[in-house]
Order: sequence, then C-alpha cells, then structure tokens
Amino acid sequence: MAQVGIVMGSDSDMPVMAKAADVLEELGVSYEMKIISAHREPDVFFEYARTAEERGFQVIIAGAGMAAHLPGMCAAIFPLPVIGIPMHTSSLGGRDSLYSIVQMPSGIPVATVAINGGANAGLLAAKILATSDSSLLARLKEYSAKLREQVMAKDARLQEIGYQEYLGK
Repeated sequence: MAQVGIVMGSDSDMPVMAKAADVLEELGVSYEMKIISAHREPDVFFEYARTAEERGFQVIIAGAGMAAHLPGMCAAIFPLPVIGIPMHTSSLGGRDSLYSIVQMPSGIPVATVAINGGANAGLLAAKILATSDSSLLARLKEYSAKLREQVMAKDARLQEIGYQEYLGK
C-alpha cells in the first residue's frame, strides 16, 4: 500500500514530480504517481482525493502550474498533509503557481516547497512519515550525511585545484 500520493495535472510536470519519486525511492518510501487534471476531469480528481486516506496515503504531493488548484483542492478534501510544488511557468516564471498554492484560506493549509522543488517535496514527505518510523528517520539521517560528504568533497577539490580550474577556465 502506497504511503505517499504524487499527483500532477499534466505530464509536462513529470520531470519535476519524478524528483520527488526518486527521493522517495532512495529512502524506501512507497508511493503512487498519477496524472489527474482538477479542471479537465473534476470527477476523477474528487474520487482520487476523497479515497486517498482509505487507500493508505499519509501524505499527498501535488504539483501544479498557473492557477495551481490541484494542491489546494487536495488539501480541502484529504485530511492529512499535502505538499504543493509550484511549477515554473513561461508567462510568470512560476510566481503565479507559487502564490496560488501558498495563499490558501484559513483552515486549508498546504505545505509549499520552492518552484520546481520536487526533491524537497519528497524529502518533506519522508520527514513527515519519519515522525512515526524510526527506520525511515535513520535513512533520512544517512541521506543528510551523504549530502554533507558531497559538499566536503567539493570544497576539498576547490582547495586543491583553485576556483579557475574548478570552473574549467
């Protein structure tokens, strides 16, 4: 049974949403990924959000661009945490999506990550789940340690070769 639902309104969102899935896979968190348009197929969307809890979802990650109704509508129906990913848009650079997701009315919160922040959405979902899963918490700590080691290796290389060679100048 999937713990996290990943839903997007269009397949154009897939590259960003895949980053959330990649993180969840790396951390051993089960998920289900769907393309559902809240505007073009509202009946399918309502059924998805209405039955998400009984299907075992503990968190939903919803990505949307422009009017970005998908995350907020999920939060209006699904009683557990929803994480919104605002998508970059060509017209307003994703600010339209960001404002649509983050400016929810009182009583309908949506946790919101950066524009195109798929990886952070996956991490946030895992951190929410880790509050009651000590083995997942241990995997998250290992993930953080790996990030730290990567930064330290990059700095060691910089110190060894200098910034010009590091940049390939």
